[in-house]
Amino acid sequence: MIPKISLSKEEVSKISASIDFAAGDAVSQVQELDSLVEEGKFGMWKKATRESIVSTALFRSLRPYPVSLNMLSQRTGDRITGESLGVGGDPDVNLDDFKDATIAVTLGSTALAIAALALLPENVGATVCYLIALVPVAWIGIGSSSPQILAGAIMAARGDAESNEDRDDRICRHEAAHFLCGYLCGLPVKQYSLLEDSGLPCVEFHVSAEGEISNRELEPEEIATMSVVAMSGAVAEAMKFEQARGGENDLLQLESLFRRSKEFYGAAKQQDLTRWGALAAYQLLNDHRSVYESLVDALKSKKSVTECVAIVEGSC
Repeated sequence: MIPKISLSKEEVSKISASIDFAAGDAVSQVQELDSLVEEGKFGMWKKATRESIVSTALFRSLRPYPVSLNMLSQRTGDRITGESLGVGGDPDVNLDDFKDATIAVTLGSTALAIAALALLPENVGATVCYLIALVPVAWIGIGSSSPQILAGAIMAARGDAESNEDRDDRICRHEAAHFLCGYLCGLPVKQYSLLEDSGLPCVEFHVSAEGEISNRELEPEEIATMSVVAMSGAVAEAMKFEQARGGENDLLQLESLFRRSKEFYGAAKQQDLTRWGALAAYQLLNDHRSVYESLVDALKSKKSVTECVAIVEGSC
């Protein structure tokens, strides 16, 4: 292994700025970053895949092994569980919550409608009764088209809705985890953009060093790498907030990658790999806690990819 050259923050930033991350060209990104590692200028790129410098025996060159929910919980000190990740556990707002809320809205509307007819003048009472009768209809209509709106209303009624500050912190921690684990695993950046609803940065990686090649079957190593990166966001949320809320899309993406795998992944193997990815992500975030926290702050300040890479590489 080539010794790491000691560079100033300014030198690291200048080198990082010379790489074109905005174009989303996977091949050129990998070539340039690989060269910088070979020259000893960068040391964090692909660190998780270089066996000689992995700091623990948790995994070697991202080789998965079966992980049960019990093992996941034990290895993480009960910080990462099926419930906290939403894997095998109950979501924040489940189907029973929607049923209970619908019943409550229907009964409440019925009581108000009867009260309007009994207490208000005849014409006014009839009008108010009619309008109240539309409430359950509207509730069901919104639930069928935009269930997230009802979920937010239910959470607010229960008193567990997040403040804007907590929401932004959760988003930045989720995306910073993706960024760090993706970079450590050697995945080139495909897109780095601002989320429409929050205006905060969101990172998306290519699934391989070759970029996006449609219909190509994925190698087991590529699936393993994406398992770590996909699960890292939910793991980071659970580490901070005890419950992940933003991992649904990541799980859906991972499921679609399983279907593209060269090897067949049955339900049991998919679950094992998902839990292993969560465990590996937890170890990476734990081993690089300081740089991870710096990345969280960088995303809150809407730093660019170049600036985030400089933060990661400047830490070693």
